[in-house]
Amino acid sequence: MHIRDVFNRQKTTFSFEFFPPKSAEGADRLFKSISELERLEPAFVSVTYGAGGATRDLTNDLVVRINKETSLDAMPHLTCVCHSRDEIQRLLERYAAQGISNILALRGDPPADNPDHRHEDDDYRFAAQLVGAIRRFNELGTHPNGKGFGIGVAGFPAGHPATPNRLDEMDHLRAKVDAGADFIITQLFFDNASFLDFRDRCRFCGIDIPIIAGIMPLTSLSGMRRMAQLALGTHFPARLLRALDRTDGTPESIRRVGVHWATEQCVDLLDHGVDGIHFYTLNQSTATREIYATLGVQSSSQLSS
Repeated sequence: MHIRDVFNRQKTTFSFEFFPPKSAEGADRLFKSISELERLEPAFVSVTYGAGGATRDLTNDLVVRINKETSLDAMPHLTCVCHSRDEIQRLLERYAAQGISNILALRGDPPADNPDHRHEDDDYRFAAQLVGAIRRFNELGTHPNGKGFGIGVAGFPAGHPATPNRLDEMDHLRAKVDAGADFIITQLFFDNASFLDFRDRCRFCGIDIPIIAGIMPLTSLSGMRRMAQLALGTHFPARLLRALDRTDGTPESIRRVGVHWATEQCVDLLDHGVDGIHFYTLNQSTATREIYATLGVQSSSQLSS
């Protein structure tokens, strides 16, 4: 379903992110999680795309399998790093032929085996240019749904590490919206004040498309350190750190604090009229299902009514 139709139908969307496993065992574990999360009736799910397109085929295969074997609407991530215009065009044609309705358009990171890759060497240097390419593809009218792809882009409540100037960062987001973006999914955050201020700044700048909040429940201290490394600029509030410090340090106690914190975030976001919440699941279902249970609902459609 095109994202515009999703937002016309649902007051608030709830969605999940998965990453493509690299083994048959990983795929089996993932589909067990997917079957458990399917009951929550998310508006859509997204599938990540490896740096430099490293998981291009895995992403495509997982998206297709989810759409064929479940009732979920899967959306692939697509990056422009290390891709030519022709490659992007072929990928769009492939996704359209497979009935994919939405794409999350990102600039992306260089591949691990080529960390010195220059964005200047790519045909599309910025996410806004990729958004423009998808919009031009939509204008051809060849997508079988008659509307083309819904286009999502990333937002960064805590700022983008490559753009320390926050005014420039908002200009870059505005460029993606002007190029044709339909909605924004934010980077994960643990301080709702950061998100609410980001949303206010977007509205002040005339960005009025839906803004979906990215939430990742903490499940381990090592996971928190990985988040700090991967999502540079992520703010861990002192209150959260104190709560973690009060535990006995066991994995289960850390997980309980993380799930409780994420649940409080969701309640507060709902009270502030958030357009949607996107759970970074790490291919697991337990934490997300616990959050739903604590909120007192069985499916996202109840939360959207």
